[in-house]
Amino acid sequence: MSLYLDYNASTPVDGRVLDTMIDAYKCFYGNPDSRTHDHGTNARKEVEMARGQVALLLGVASNEVIFTSGATESDNLAILGLTDHGIRTNKKHIITTAIEHKAVLEPFKQFMKHGFEIEFISPDESGRIDEQKLLSKVRSDTLLVSVMHANNETGIIQPVQEIGKALWDTDTYFHIDAAQSCGKLVDELKSTKYDLLSLTAHKMYGPQGIGALILRTKKYKKPPIKPILFGGGQEGNIRPGTLPVALIIGLGKTCEIAEQEHTENLEAYRTTKKHIMDAITSSGVEFEINGDPQHCMPNALNISFLGVDSEALMIATKQYCSISNGSACTSKDYSHSHVLTAMGLSDERIESAIRMSWGKGTYDLSIFGKLTDKIKELV
Repeated sequence: MSLYLDYNASTPVDGRVLDTMIDAYKCFYGNPDSRTHDHGTNARKEVEMARGQVALLLGVASNEVIFTSGATESDNLAILGLTDHGIRTNKKHIITTAIEHKAVLEPFKQFMKHGFEIEFISPDESGRIDEQKLLSKVRSDTLLVSVMHANNETGIIQPVQEIGKALWDTDTYFHIDAAQSCGKLVDELKSTKYDLLSLTAHKMYGPQGIGALILRTKKYKKPPIKPILFGGGQEGNIRPGTLPVALIIGLGKTCEIAEQEHTENLEAYRTTKKHIMDAITSSGVEFEINGDPQHCMPNALNISFLGVDSEALMIATKQYCSISNGSACTSKDYSHSHVLTAMGLSDERIESAIRMSWGKGTYDLSIFGKLTDKIKELV
């Protein structure tokens, strides 16, 4: 079995989460919206307990948590759900970045069909956007600013705290895609001001297929989100559909564990990163790190081995390590990374870039000797 180094795409499920979900499938199979019998009532109690666990991790109120199928749906709901409000108030200007996940960029394409103006802020070679440059673009008709917390390809942490603080007392809504940072940068997220936040379980040792959208209350009101799916009154009439109880319980347990263990996990990530960099540096291979290491997630590394095609490297090393060269959502039809392109990197550097991301376990570092040996062969 090869060493898994693609945690930014999806993490394995924590055994404790899996055990909790198995019990949930056995015991809480009632529909939580069936209020006429104990099976439904008991399922509802478990759902609300999980909602509280998500809220505790983020330092928000339970009634600010809306369950979704994952970060993609949460991003779509946060963005497209504001369409009516933007049209009604004639606030049709939006600011985002050129390095967002496709789950954010694609909904904005739909916005353009309704006459909205979208401004895309690009970072410099550091991979980090200039918050002052972004904030200087805010206008009286700016409906929304949407910025990811940590980039899925480079791991670069964006200045969401500074942006959130500047926007909090304005009428412009601020959305954060926290898919890569939720459960990791716990203290930072708790202290960040925002109106909407997207998260998913499967980036933090939880199950695939469940996530949440956080709708913060400000001046006694939540963001005026309208549903983009129709068919029921679940989740405060915002997200219809029968709630997947076992998945929600799994998300809740995931958040509970992250709240308890995030500090030690971060330290484990940093230790692994140091060992990886030591192994690569001592090998003598030529490389460039993509993005500012001072503002990078401790569990991620985007690196170019100059002169080595990333596709060739992934194929040559797949028997002993699983790595990627970008977002899993676009890996089937490879084209130049829009993130690295927006950073202004050369074609050679982009074509030789790979992404490694890891978890909280212990790693056999001899793998990186095999990786660098293969790089030397391919140069």
